Amino acid sequence: MLQHRRGHQLLEWVRQVEHDAPAPILSFAQGLCLDLDAVTAGLSLPWSSGIVEGHVNCIKTIKRAMYGRATFRLLRTRLLRTRLLRTRLLRTRLLRTRILLRA
Repeated sequence: MLQHRRGHQLLEWVRQVEHDAPAPILSFAQGLCLDLDAVTAGLSLPWSSGIVEGHVNCIKTIKRAMYGRATFRLLRTRLLRTRLLRTRLLRTRLLRTRILLRA
């Protein structure tokens, strides 16, 4: 269902769970039913918010590491520096890959 984007099968899976599943899985399935349209769309559509979630996670991690120590200005500087370092690292890896492919 997840790998092949078959969200339309979700309701059938929930019905099977209601008949013969352990309590934790039944509770999970009932939670999915609270917003069935959104869950079905998430399982069916090709779009993903994974990249955005990754950036948010990075920002929160840096913010937690700096909690109570700095101002917004320093947080902004650190975020921009982190992004710059990641960009440089990706470029370096890409160049190494191109060099290896040429050899």
